[in-house]
Amino acid sequence: MWVKPDEVLLAHALWVTERANPYFILQCRKGHTKGGLTSLLVGTLDTVFDTKPPPYRILHQTPGSEVSYGVAVADTRSEIENAWEWLEQHMMQALGEFDSDDEITDFVRCKIESLLAQTAMTLQPTRSRESDDSEKFRTAVKKFQRLFKMPSEEKLVNYYSCSYWKGKVPRQGWMYLSVNHICFYSFLMGKEAKLLTRWADVTDLECTNSYVFPDSIRVSTRNHEYYFSMFLHKAETFRLMEQLANMAMKHLITEEGFEEDREMPLRTRNFAPRQVSSLKRDLDARQRSEAYRIKFKLPSVEKLHGDTECTLWTPYNKQHVWGRMFISPNYICYESRVKDLVSVVVPMRELFVVEKVESCTGNIITNGLLFTTKTKTNFLFAELKDRQFILEKISDFLAKIPDQRHLMTDNVSVCSTSSSSSFIKVARDREGERGIDSALSCSPRSQCSSDNGFIKVTSAMPDVADMEATPTGSPMVSITSLPGVKFQPALLTMFPLDQSDEVAAREAIKEHLWNMHFSEFGRGICYYRTSKTYELVTKGIPETLRGELWLVYSGAINEMATHAGYYSMLVEKSVGKMNIASDEIERDLHRSLPEHPAFQSDVGIGALRRVLSAYACRNPSIGYCQAMNIVTSVLLLYASEEETFWLLVALCERLLPDYYNTKVIGAIIDQGVLEDLTRENLPDLHGRLEELDVLHMISLSWFLTIFLSTMPFESTVNILDCFFYDGAKVIFQIALTVLDANRDKLLVCKDDGTAMTILSGYLEKVSNKDATLPHMLHSSLVGGSGGKLEPGEVSVDISDLIYNSYRNFGYLQTSTIERLRLKHRLRVVQSLEDTTMRNVTRSVLADTPWKVDELQELYLTFKDERLGASYYKNNTQSNFDPDKYDLSLPYYMHHKIPFDHFKFLFLSLSPWGQGLHGETLALRIFRLFDQNGDGFVHFKEFVDCFAAMCRAELPDRAQLFYRIHQPPSLLPEDLDSPTSDDAEIASEATDFFEYATLLPPTHRSVSESTPEYQGSPLLLLEGDAAAGSDVDITEKYRTKRTGVSRSDSKDSMRTLPKMTQVQFIQLWKSMYDVFVEHPREQDLYHSIATIGTLLLQIGEVGKQFLKSNGGNGVKNTRDLARQTSEKEQEEVTAALADAAEEANAEKRKENTQQPQDSLPSTNATDTPGTDNTTPPSEGHKSLSLSDSSNDVSKPDHDWSITFEQFLASLLTEEPLCEFFEEQWDILAAIEKLRDNRLQRQTSGLTPPVPRTA
Repeated sequence: MWVKPDEVLLAHALWVTERANPYFILQCRKGHTKGGLTSLLVGTLDTVFDTKPPPYRILHQTPGSEVSYGVAVADTRSEIENAWEWLEQHMMQALGEFDSDDEITDFVRCKIESLLAQTAMTLQPTRSRESDDSEKFRTAVKKFQRLFKMPSEEKLVNYYSCSYWKGKVPRQGWMYLSVNHICFYSFLMGKEAKLLTRWADVTDLECTNSYVFPDSIRVSTRNHEYYFSMFLHKAETFRLMEQLANMAMKHLITEEGFEEDREMPLRTRNFAPRQVSSLKRDLDARQRSEAYRIKFKLPSVEKLHGDTECTLWTPYNKQHVWGRMFISPNYICYESRVKDLVSVVVPMRELFVVEKVESCTGNIITNGLLFTTKTKTNFLFAELKDRQFILEKISDFLAKIPDQRHLMTDNVSVCSTSSSSSFIKVARDREGERGIDSALSCSPRSQCSSDNGFIKVTSAMPDVADMEATPTGSPMVSITSLPGVKFQPALLTMFPLDQSDEVAAREAIKEHLWNMHFSEFGRGICYYRTSKTYELVTKGIPETLRGELWLVYSGAINEMATHAGYYSMLVEKSVGKMNIASDEIERDLHRSLPEHPAFQSDVGIGALRRVLSAYACRNPSIGYCQAMNIVTSVLLLYASEEETFWLLVALCERLLPDYYNTKVIGAIIDQGVLEDLTRENLPDLHGRLEELDVLHMISLSWFLTIFLSTMPFESTVNILDCFFYDGAKVIFQIALTVLDANRDKLLVCKDDGTAMTILSGYLEKVSNKDATLPHMLHSSLVGGSGGKLEPGEVSVDISDLIYNSYRNFGYLQTSTIERLRLKHRLRVVQSLEDTTMRNVTRSVLADTPWKVDELQELYLTFKDERLGASYYKNNTQSNFDPDKYDLSLPYYMHHKIPFDHFKFLFLSLSPWGQGLHGETLALRIFRLFDQNGDGFVHFKEFVDCFAAMCRAELPDRAQLFYRIHQPPSLLPEDLDSPTSDDAEIASEATDFFEYATLLPPTHRSVSESTPEYQGSPLLLLEGDAAAGSDVDITEKYRTKRTGVSRSDSKDSMRTLPKMTQVQFIQLWKSMYDVFVEHPREQDLYHSIATIGTLLLQIGEVGKQFLKSNGGNGVKNTRDLARQTSEKEQEEVTAALADAAEEANAEKRKENTQQPQDSLPSTNATDTPGTDNTTPPSEGHKSLSLSDSSNDVSKPDHDWSITFEQFLASLLTEEPLCEFFEEQWDILAAIEKLRDNRLQRQTSGLTPPVPRTA
């Protein structure tokens, strides 16, 4: 209410003064209380400039000054009047004592600021995490939620001013970008324009610039295209839109919702500008961290904390190289300004000593830090702007490293004697600000000591020098404790092949060159990666070093070093486990490089089986995919089992993401990337290949196996060398080089078969003059040319092919690949979603009355609700579905929802879910259709459920309604008063049905006097009171309606159990509730009262019949009914008037308390023709059971009715027949749901009661 006093130069512009005194003015915004042109103009200006202020304000102005100061604002008149009264009571008398206007103004400003300070202190304990955002942004969040009826769980990321082109007319307004939606709002001259689209529906994002839509952003969905222009920050807006759309596509693939980084605001509290929302800072940090991980091949959980410019001393050429240092919790990385000049990765676990290097005479190093690793490699960084802060951050991270000291360091010494006030571009957090003393609070296995300004951390573990280490610095550990299982080393060491002297000599030269490189630049994970490293890699890595260097270059060594024993645990868990993945693995084991002797023995086959099974156990979303066996078999030749496993993890989860899932989405996305790169770099060839439709045919086989299935094995391993070193860009470079080398032949091809023959023949003939292995073609290539050269044909050496790929296409950047992947991910994922929809709907189409378009709309609605579970994380049940990855199941079994989401769809779409107690009915129907009792219904069960309610014939709908009021749908705990006497339920039934006897004759249903149906339920008893009648009321109904008889209808009814009196009361309460707000509500209430009385009489007659002497025959049922005592008749035929009145009272109360912005509902009393739906109070008061409730006995357990009797009674009332025969328009219900979906409150939902037998 109170605001900081700021000057207001134009006090009366767009404002109207309502009150005034010598020192204060109360004003109202023009057009706020009145309509007209002024209101439209002011509203338009406020919307366009996003300056919509509160409609009321108070200004301070002295008589001798023209400058005013704002002191209070309010949204309502009552609030501003309270502030005005406070000023008059507490300020006016004091202000009259001052002599000058300046003193008055100073006093007022000081007083208002003190009020603001008091208010802030009061609110401080309740301020939440959103306080990190600016006041302006919090106001925008409230406006966003109000305009689009968004729940509080939907997080706004940012908003931008722009124009939305509606037709050919731009509408100036504001674009709101949230985690799950893109929204637009405009208000111009009294007309609103709203747009709301989910990111999951976006198929394309593109920056365009045309005459019609200049400098705009196009957002495409399946059915529409939207153009936005006139951005102030177009590049920033488009980057954010791309990021949010990419998140949505990954959500569709993995069905994992967005979780905000809770530590990010702490890291950026003192660094990031407040103009940007905390969520926007979070997304920016994610983007930087992802680029950081890709650049340095780091684990997927690593988060970048900051970076700064510095120099790195390169001892091999004795220079200081400028670049950037990157710091994260587990790694310190460096990259030079000049591309590929030098880069370094130093894991925190490898650090031995970190110390300052001070300037001295003749030493030009300033603000230096010296890092020494366990392998005694030194890295000297200088020109660090905030050395002390960096030192504290590193100390903090070292203290938090998991306690694996026996695998890492034995002591860490850190200098901490100086301080600096300069600033580094790294996110400060509270833990970093605690200083080095608290940061080095050591683990229980470590000891801290201080000596001469050094803080020394000494581990109680053995010294590193006493531990046997591999060339990479990783210690040798026991790799398996499984009985009878021995993990294998690299298979080439066990199955060596004979080499010629010439090949052995070339291999020895390679090894010598690499050893010289190691001695100069270092070996293992901590080394100087330079352009010389790139030169050696492109020429091929020696066979003996290949496994070690693949681990280093791919980053797999980091995950292996931090997960000791993980592979052994997975093997133990997966051994002997039979599932779909293991079956597929067994089928492909002997197809994996069968030409090599290692895979002609049980040793190689066993190792391959263990690696593939362990990965399937680690990542069930992928499990096993064909082509993984080919790649893994090659990796096993050069690396041990555990090393191969971690190489496979890096390949599937980081280097080629989404390649090896069930839909090979990543490979399909890269098909589109290759097409774009071909169009850009080989435009003439692209046109021809597009005509032949060849690119999509070749890319899958090339990419999935990294050319292993299309090229001789001894040549492909050189491509793997470059792939692990440079990443996925190498695959595209090789593919473009192959296409370019065959350009002339492909341009003259007549058909796709000829083009495929040219390309496959070229790849088969790629040779390797330095190969240590004999020429081996993969089994998939058998039947081709076998790599034999035609007369006059020249083979291509793999070294030349790789060299040409870097020379001609080496300018491709990983960032370019990622950008193109994002573009095609939108299209591919949406295309696969459409395919999935067609497959699922096709799998249920034959067994349902729904049409194809209705099934598709039901599927989309079902999918939206399933995804909503992970959008807002509001369901209390676990969404894990063990059938999700079981490909042997039908398509519809892969799509399930729990009860809380089924309940929402039932209440929104079903004709039975409109009453006050629809949730209870939803629970009972859910129990009935959840046939396996797992707490989920799959898509077919969902479709069958709604088909039974909306499209089935009357007998089938009646049967469903009958069944959901019997076990297992109706449980004892569902009864209103399970612990009290059931007489209360019986008395409610008495009151309700007594109302039928009070109706005037003119209000009776026409069918009550219809001779054809009047006695039919009783006649059913006369033939065979229990179940022996030959009359089939369902068959008669179907024959009358369709003219076709069905012989199974009576048998299906005979299987239904009889309904007890308690179950009947619950059924009739539900039926009364179903008709709430129905257009014929009055007639339906009359009908259910009439047939309810009839059914209670039938049940009483049946009870009397069973008690009579069955051997002497049965009297006429009409006479038997008349013989029932008057008191019994009163108990049996009385109505549920009290229950009806109570339900109507609840409905009226709910309508009066319903919020204005909730879903629209119409009170039944306002519906034309339904003025007298509430039973008359005078009638039921005269028959109140309050005086005789003690005389009412408990519900009679001998009382029962059959389904045939229930159906026959139902058919006597025309309004009920019409209700259960109505063909419900499901498409209209779905459209209404989509219009009102965002009004749903995402509160905690009640899980279903477990079904019991």
